[in-house]
Amino acid sequence: MRRLTAFGMAFILVIALFGCTRTQKGGTLGAGAGALLGGLIGKASGNTAAGTIAGAAVGGAVGAHVGHYMDEQAKEMDEALANAKVERVDEGIVVTMDSGILFDVNKSDLRPAAKSELDKLSTVLLEKDKTNILVVGHTDSDGSDEYNLKLSEQRASSVRSYLVAKGVTVDRMTMQGKGEMDPVAPNDSPEGKQLNRRVEMIFTASDELIAEAEAAEKG
Repeated sequence: MRRLTAFGMAFILVIALFGCTRTQKGGTLGAGAGALLGGLIGKASGNTAAGTIAGAAVGGAVGAHVGHYMDEQAKEMDEALANAKVERVDEGIVVTMDSGILFDVNKSDLRPAAKSELDKLSTVLLEKDKTNILVVGHTDSDGSDEYNLKLSEQRASSVRSYLVAKGVTVDRMTMQGKGEMDPVAPNDSPEGKQLNRRVEMIFTASDELIAEAEAAEKG
């Protein structure tokens, strides 16, 4: 499992937008400000996961409580999943699955190997149920923008639907197709294209987890 450091861009944007810093006790950005910050970070970095997690962050001691919960969930995911990359990013988790494992080329139906991996993931999610999940589909640059966007949406929908069928609450999950808009590698080689054909699951704290963390901080 890989642990990523906090986004330096976040600190620049916080200072520029709000002219203040978070305090150790209960220092949080409002929901609207957090969403704006997350959107700007995501746009600046070209990274949906980073922007989503930054926008949901609460910071301070409450954020530390959330981070501890995420550490535990990420560890369980990393142990359960053989064909996925699990990363801890600030107060969230990003799980990336290669679409070559999940789907046949130009298809959105889940392969048997994909269902096996998602079965394992659902077991963790049923136990660790205090996170929200954004499922994001991505493609390489082959094909038209319209085609790639539709395919990425269909693939994200397939993953979400399968997890719901396994008992994961649908209210926890949203989905998004990004087409070819968020590459993680150049699309000028087969290897790069393979990296870009992926599905990401981005985990952030639910309202329940944040409330629990706030209550624990108040003692």
